[in-house]
Amino acid sequence: MKEEKKITLWERYLTREIGIEFKACLYFFAFLFFYCVWRMICGSFEASILHMGEMIVCCYLIGYVQVYAFGNFDEAESLKLREGAGMLICTAIYGAVSYFCGWFEGKLMVTLCFAAYILLTYLCVFLIYRTKRRIDDKKLNEELKIFQTEHRK
Repeated sequence: MKEEKKITLWERYLTREIGIEFKACLYFFAFLFFYCVWRMICGSFEASILHMGEMIVCCYLIGYVQVYAFGNFDEAESLKLREGAGMLICTAIYGAVSYFCGWFEGKLMVTLCFAAYILLTYLCVFLIYRTKRRIDDKKLNEELKIFQTEHRK
């Protein structure tokens, strides 16, 4: 019988890095959508490349904070104190960066709406990951049953 291979430290690291890359792209797209809608409401169909660069860098940096300091809260099994604190702190960082970098021209009300949007985005991503895990669990259980019945014969 083949010896079971354990996940190496490199594979564990690589998995986290891919997760952070995915999160950065996901959140950047969501935040860019909010930013572009706001720009269109203001009557402009142009977006600042500088602001987009700040957004993506911010998404990467906060992705690391999210994964390493707050236990990857959007992929958690449940939302507890640590996960809730992570969501609030990361949202506050995004809000502060957006305000001080002038993404919304220093308008506090728009920045607060952006923060609420971020929290909603975090909640949606949490629910999506939880649903995906449940579906994956069902699929794995079905495959295990098939495997067990085939190998009993």
